[in-house]
Amino acid sequence: MSKASGAGEAAGGRSAQLKHTGLRPGWTTGACATAATTAAYTALLTGDFPDPVTITLPKGQTPAFALAAEELTDAYAMAGIVKDAGDDPDVTHGALVRSTVRRLPTGAGVVFKAGPGVGTVTRPGLPLEVGEPAVNPVPRQMMRDHVALVADRAGTTPDVEITLSVDHGEEIARSTWNPRLGILGGLSVLGTTGIVVPYSCSAWIDSIRRGVDVARAAGRTHVAGCTGSTSEKTVVAEYGLPEDALLDMGDFAGAVLKYVRRHPVDRLTVCGGFAKLSKLAAGHLDLHSARSQVDKGFLAGLARRGGASEELAGQVAVANTGLAALQLCAAAGVPLGDLVAETACDEALAVLRGAPVAVDVICIDRAGTVVGRSALK
Repeated sequence: MSKASGAGEAAGGRSAQLKHTGLRPGWTTGACATAATTAAYTALLTGDFPDPVTITLPKGQTPAFALAAEELTDAYAMAGIVKDAGDDPDVTHGALVRSTVRRLPTGAGVVFKAGPGVGTVTRPGLPLEVGEPAVNPVPRQMMRDHVALVADRAGTTPDVEITLSVDHGEEIARSTWNPRLGILGGLSVLGTTGIVVPYSCSAWIDSIRRGVDVARAAGRTHVAGCTGSTSEKTVVAEYGLPEDALLDMGDFAGAVLKYVRRHPVDRLTVCGGFAKLSKLAAGHLDLHSARSQVDKGFLAGLARRGGASEELAGQVAVANTGLAALQLCAAAGVPLGDLVAETACDEALAVLRGAPVAVDVICIDRAGTVVGRSALK
């Protein structure tokens, strides 16, 4: 596969960040599907597959893709491209994305279908109607644009059925948000720029936003932002929340709070490990260990507020881990877990800036035991 060409790199933003890290970018499933569709439709009209096949991305880059599979009959043409996600830890890296193109009667336009390994939307709240294949709006437009160009060169009209599939896509999708969002049967065909920027975190944050949208569309008035599967189990046990009310926020507490601020729900529960939520209490909105650390001095100050002696506060300040600090305070009857939860709740409310959302926070240990909780504020 060739490197992207065309539009120059910007001086700042994602391109500058990527250049600084030295990480290799990759291509979205939407870009791969567009390239496969372009190759298949070209072959259907001319009898020859372009290999490599070049496409134009929304920002002007013109990557070329090698074909990994091709099939041509009188009725249809199929082309397949192996997704290269670059240095991003993308679960779809290496997946074979196929597009099968068939002619339709004049005036039918471009029709999308989900083949094996591509999901179907079954719940409202996504940018696609229920029953539609999980091919997002930007990739759809990219494919329409490229089909129109191929048709124009051949002197015909762009009336085709495009069936997208991903080998082993249903299995891969189990490692994504799709089942929870009600996208069943496989993966989504995604991408707004066509380029995967390694460690941009954009995909996870976007999935958080889509999760809020789905919960609101389903009429959920109480959602929970959870740092992992253990905290999800805790809020289900505490409140009986359905799956589509659970937001896998991971380390992105700020992403949840900022999106809920703009798209309010009646109640938000934030649940996670004590150490992670102590970072939120200290004012950090990104809880990843590479970007924020547990501040034992901050915990010592909270412990003093809870009645800890100076000796205990000193022990907390030099504790090896947040959990160790919690255990020291528990042994002395100091409710450090509750203090962290209350302070984290106040920080969350500050980010919400008066949005009509009631918030409570639950801290757990690694076993899922509740070790601190705030009042509903």
